[in-house]
Amino acid sequence: MSRSDRLLRLLQVLRTLPSPATAEQLARETQVSVRSIYRDIESLRAGGAEIAGERGYGYTLVEDGTLPPQTFDRIEIEALVLGLAEVRHMGDPALVKAANSVLAKVVATLPSLGQQQLIHAVSQVHRLENRYVPLADMDIVRESCWRELALDIRYQDRNGGESERRIWPLAIVYLDRMLVVLAWCCLRNDFRKFLASRIRNVEMTGESFRPRRSAMLRSYLQELAKEAGTGPGVTLL
Repeated sequence: MSRSDRLLRLLQVLRTLPSPATAEQLARETQVSVRSIYRDIESLRAGGAEIAGERGYGYTLVEDGTLPPQTFDRIEIEALVLGLAEVRHMGDPALVKAANSVLAKVVATLPSLGQQQLIHAVSQVHRLENRYVPLADMDIVRESCWRELALDIRYQDRNGGESERRIWPLAIVYLDRMLVVLAWCCLRNDFRKFLASRIRNVEMTGESFRPRRSAMLRSYLQELAKEAGTGPGVTLL
């Protein structure tokens, strides 16, 4: 990891951890030595970041000079808080971590009044359980969508039968209580919906379908919209 990447990572950890964060905590989160943390804190201070604290006590990021100030009105702040809270209740560990990171970045760029409005937001989300069952393979599916790489999957249909398929993943759709992967199925040579909980195995391949994902997804969504207007949507396999 380059020094600049390490400093950016340390800044993000300072935004995210409860303050004050000790050098030991920062070292553990950034996977460097405590001595490196002391040096990097001084480098960040020299670069304009206002960091309160000292060795043996802990550090607090008071003002982050690396991010431009953001201006949101009160209802926009409520929308941010509500949306990120929903993401944290989805049950996907990667998205939970990302939502916390986004919130920390927003807080770091708000003026003091905006920070108080965000902390004391009226809109709240409370769920007794996560909306979706955590699925370990979703990280692979998401990465394949981003990189436009084909996936080999073993899929169980609604009757319990299993099949091996190669798919081009286009998008992950979060329905009310289920996750659906929209994809081009190479076996059927057509668009298909795959219920994520029925995907039994996932392997990323080296086969690229770049740059077709955006156009294919647009076509599939148009197809789904037409079917929704004339009858039931595409049935899950």
